[in-house]
Amino acid sequence: MSEQDLFETTLPVAPLKIAALDSSTELAEKVNAHLADSRKARSTDYSLPFHFQGYLTDSYLLQVTCPRFGTGEAKGIIKESVRGSDLFIMVDVGNYSLTYSVCGQENHMSPDDHYQDLKRIISASIASAHRVTVIMPFLYGSRQHKRAKRESLDCALALQELTNMGVSNIITFDAHDPRVANAIPLHGFDNFTPPYQFIKAILWKETNLLIDSEHLMVISPDEGAMHRAVYFANVIGIDMGMFYKRRNYSAVVDGKHPVVEHEFLGNHVAGKDVIIMDDMIASGRRMLDTARAIKEKGANRIFICATFGIFTDGLEQFDEYYNKGYISYVVTTNLTYRSKELRSRPYYLEADMSKFLAMIIDALNHDVGIGVVMSPTQKIQHLLDEYNQELKAELNL
Repeated sequence: MSEQDLFETTLPVAPLKIAALDSSTELAEKVNAHLADSRKARSTDYSLPFHFQGYLTDSYLLQVTCPRFGTGEAKGIIKESVRGSDLFIMVDVGNYSLTYSVCGQENHMSPDDHYQDLKRIISASIASAHRVTVIMPFLYGSRQHKRAKRESLDCALALQELTNMGVSNIITFDAHDPRVANAIPLHGFDNFTPPYQFIKAILWKETNLLIDSEHLMVISPDEGAMHRAVYFANVIGIDMGMFYKRRNYSAVVDGKHPVVEHEFLGNHVAGKDVIIMDDMIASGRRMLDTARAIKEKGANRIFICATFGIFTDGLEQFDEYYNKGYISYVVTTNLTYRSKELRSRPYYLEADMSKFLAMIIDALNHDVGIGVVMSPTQKIQHLLDEYNQELKAELNL
């Protein structure tokens, strides 16, 4: 059964409502537009007012706010009723552009601040909503997902805290380690990835990309990101390679064994276009080192793809590597905040995730299987078939 048939033959669990915190309003507005358009396009008879109350509307967004007192303390307010609704709360804990005042001093909101605001909105809604789902694309505390000696387990504790508050499902994207879901084994935890949106953004920009093992290769910058590269390479039908860190285990620097050299494993890359994939760009040092090493081996165009582009050390080094020809494009999603400076760069491409997220919300609201949504294999292959046909026609092949 197709996705459309599933939606047209099932009833929604409850009226859909979306509570978007200030950190995610831009993405939420796009998701809302896709939801409204797709539901209006269906052929279902919505004349049953009880089952489809509020099903067709121009906006599913609620008015929510987290005002602060002069001391910096805050409270969560929902300005509309959520009684009996299937509530989806959206938050971007990586949005560092928002500020608030503490005793006259301006503070930028940190992930901790966004997480506290999320809990405030949950607290204001959980008693009357039919079900609450949290959409947190950049998973809070995801880089502190495992313990080494006497350390906190921030991500696991956060997941347990949310479910203890009554949250039914947690939706995230490209979690640093999806095994953190083991912290809440009796609750919903869905982790989605954006390979389809990556290749779509690249093919929209580059219309002469030859997609075969002789002309294209996907590379993982380290062992941790290898599963992404393996999936991508297998779906597209190209070769993959990876770098691994050769360390000096006889020494310890800053609490870690120092990296002696980054070794490359894989076929030759000379003359090939290369896609480097990872979950996030923090400082970007690892991705840039990989791009430079690949370029020095004779690679052609290099595309850096990361679900989250944080750029904690700024964009200067990316500008330098672009000007030197080490990288051709940097592709990130719109699941977290992107600065105006990043969006203005000639090498930046954005993978829009709003339609994909709207499909996820719609499927959950109808309580139907999301297997088709979670596995984008068919969509990628269909996209590549269309692209190859157009390319062949253009080249008269």
